[in-house]
Amino acid sequence: MPDSTSTTPTDSYVRKGFGLKAEVQDTLAADYTGHLVDLLRAREYALEVGDTTVRLAREFGFCYGVERAVDYAYQTRRKFPERRIFLAGEIIHNPHVNEKLREMGVVFLAASGKGFDYAPVRPEDVVILPAFGVTIQDFQVLRERGCVVVDTTCGSVLNVWKRVEAYARDGFTSLIHGKYYHEETRATASQVEKYGAGQYLVVRDMGEAELVMDYLEAQAGGTPPRAPLSRAAFLEKFAVAASDGFDPDVHLARIGVANQTTMLARESLAIGAAVGEAMARARGAAYRDANFRTFDTICSATQDRQDAVAELLREPLDLMVVVGGYNSSNTISLAALCAEQVPTYHIADPDEIDVDGNGVRYRRIDKHHHEDTMQPWLPTAGVLRVGITAGASTPNNKIGDAVARIFAIRGVDPAGIR
Repeated sequence: MPDSTSTTPTDSYVRKGFGLKAEVQDTLAADYTGHLVDLLRAREYALEVGDTTVRLAREFGFCYGVERAVDYAYQTRRKFPERRIFLAGEIIHNPHVNEKLREMGVVFLAASGKGFDYAPVRPEDVVILPAFGVTIQDFQVLRERGCVVVDTTCGSVLNVWKRVEAYARDGFTSLIHGKYYHEETRATASQVEKYGAGQYLVVRDMGEAELVMDYLEAQAGGTPPRAPLSRAAFLEKFAVAASDGFDPDVHLARIGVANQTTMLARESLAIGAAVGEAMARARGAAYRDANFRTFDTICSATQDRQDAVAELLREPLDLMVVVGGYNSSNTISLAALCAEQVPTYHIADPDEIDVDGNGVRYRRIDKHHHEDTMQPWLPTAGVLRVGITAGASTPNNKIGDAVARIFAIRGVDPAGIR
């Protein structure tokens, strides 16, 4: 198998599909397109019926990387109708899409450690790699298995890998803004292992980044804004979020910032800027310039969806509905943005909206992320303005179904909307 960033297909490694896009296009359209979404686009992203208005963010749903991953998965099934096909985890974080693949006979491999359990895979089988990518250890296992590998890793993720690999090559510790348990972040972090001394540390948010900044400032003899953790406490705090052998007394001297591509863009940028400023306070601007690097590696689709939500929120809205998997990081980021300004309901699927009972089951947008229900949910009379958006792994038919259910609760037959 070629290197993980290769784009040259061989008999056992495929990264550009099988040339079957036209053959699976009708199936994809039937599974994932939505009439009401097409209608919203045609009407400047707004549908108004009586007192009810639904506005759709201008960038939403499937991005190019997700479309490509799903397309390649369907092509793989068409190419190998008789072979066993496995998928390393979930193709994307959307329950509807993953269930469709299960119905097609794709077997989902279970997580194991920082990767997946490939024990069931035989040389004659096919393994699909998800849009998030997999670790370099996963690649090595699959190379040893000798099976066909269909790699759908998103190009934006590959760009981050190149940054992290360069950091490790040049002796910088990769400080990654992300979720240490997320498939993409695990795959990204593993890139440092291409170099024996490569190190990484994952921070979830600005609060965790501040712990890093306080520690490195204290280490340099400065006076950080907050009391720093002891070395033992620091290692305990980041035990599952750091590379093997990570030592804060050694590996915070040179830092390169990267991020999981689906995080909140403004927070990633703020973390990068703040860490650079902390290094300058600790050891001077010249030291910072020589020993600190940062790049904005948020993918353009994530940024576009966040920008579109910010634009939509300038409109007068009574509430926002955000559709996407509860484990979808980019969807969570969208919901967090919306919740800052208007009551927001993050639903995994339109089925969470109960038309007959005027209820909704949703995920709370707080640090606990508990699921909750509300009934009654929508007022059934009077003016109502609802905004809607969806994560990059949410198909159009699910967005349209959510719109239809909102109108139905309001007494409008969605089949009559033309």
